Amino acid sequence: MASRHVLQEQNRGEAVPVGAMKQKNNMAAAGQNKSRRALGDIGNMVTLRPLDGKPLPAITRPVTRSFCAQLLANAQKDAAEKKKKPLTTNADNNKIVQPKKKAAVKPKPPPVPHNATVIEISPDTEERQKPKSSNKKPQSSLTSTLTARSKAACGLKYKPKNIIDIDAQDVNNELAAVEYVEDIYKFYKLVENETKVNDYMHSQPEVNDKMRAILIDWLIEVHNKFELTNETLYLTINIVDRFLAAETVARRELQCVGMSAMLIASKYEEIWAPEVNDLVQISDRAYEHRHVLVMEKRVLGRLEWNLTVPTPYVFLLRFIKAATAAPLETNMENMVYFYAELGMMNYEVIIRFCPSMVAAAAVYAARATLNKGDVWHETLEMHTGFTEAQVMDCAKMMGALHSMAKTDEKRKVIYRKYSNVERGAVALYPPAKDLLTAALTT
Repeated sequence: MASRHVLQEQNRGEAVPVGAMKQKNNMAAAGQNKSRRALGDIGNMVTLRPLDGKPLPAITRPVTRSFCAQLLANAQKDAAEKKKKPLTTNADNNKIVQPKKKAAVKPKPPPVPHNATVIEISPDTEERQKPKSSNKKPQSSLTSTLTARSKAACGLKYKPKNIIDIDAQDVNNELAAVEYVEDIYKFYKLVENETKVNDYMHSQPEVNDKMRAILIDWLIEVHNKFELTNETLYLTINIVDRFLAAETVARRELQCVGMSAMLIASKYEEIWAPEVNDLVQISDRAYEHRHVLVMEKRVLGRLEWNLTVPTPYVFLLRFIKAATAAPLETNMENMVYFYAELGMMNYEVIIRFCPSMVAAAAVYAARATLNKGDVWHETLEMHTGFTEAQVMDCAKMMGALHSMAKTDEKRKVIYRKYSNVERGAVALYPPAKDLLTAALTT
């Protein structure tokens, strides 16, 4: 009470007598001594001895009776789980004592009859492994199992008997992505119309479809000169058309647009892209180095760097596989690419038909030209998504382009390219009569 009175007086700012301060200090000292004696009187600070040579965990607080009982209960519980006798403690010293183990008594073997034969088995004999049967079915992966279940849920499990499984040979090829290939091409079909080029010539005051055809013909020649991949060629033509549809270009800049488009496509598809100086030299130095770079930046900015688009070549790979189904036919493949490039050079084909339709029509025209028995079978119809009637219009235009390719002096790079023996000389084949007749009647 006195200390509280002193504190209250200090808080109020009043003067405190000297005697009260001394009394306060004496009481505080007495309290400290009493608490120290109470802590010093605790005599149950013990250390437990290790059990079976294993040190026990360190205990950081006094071992009271309740704590010792808890240790004993935990030890008994562990002993019961291990089917051992419970541990006991010495109440005097609070020590945990473990009972001694009794020696295990081995059971005697049963008596052996006199007439029985005894077979000794040495401990070193190894059990022979049974040979694995080679008739085991290969286990399917989790991905293929889930894909099959999803197809079954969508009603796509059962296919007609006449449709050939074109991915059967690529089941063990991880690069073929057999589990996902159908979903990939469904996605391509959904997004191909987003990047499809519409009629843009009416917005180009200095460029017409003939100039575009001459530019594409020259780009095919440059592509063949540099020995670039087919993906680069189709992406180059796609970039040119999308840029011309989005921005007005002067006549003197048209070739520079083609050079920049090929440079962009090469950087996207090729391992070693051609240098800018190579493009400048092959254009007979019509432009300088800086002109190509400025145009490249201009094209990329206008297209918003969107270069991952489904071109006709993406669908050609799948449709050619569906057309041959067996070992790949070289003449068939070259003929399909010949018709596809003729279609890509023609402006009317590009603006009227989507990329998958161009690829499907090229396959149809090639099979008709090579006199295949069943030109459009159910396997092609399923994988392309088009019927024969839907493909016929585009195929007729390609047949007409084939018939005019030899006589066209300004645009016969494609004809010379596929007249080479290395490509099967497929351009020398006469076009399909059925396609020409249907083209003349319409």
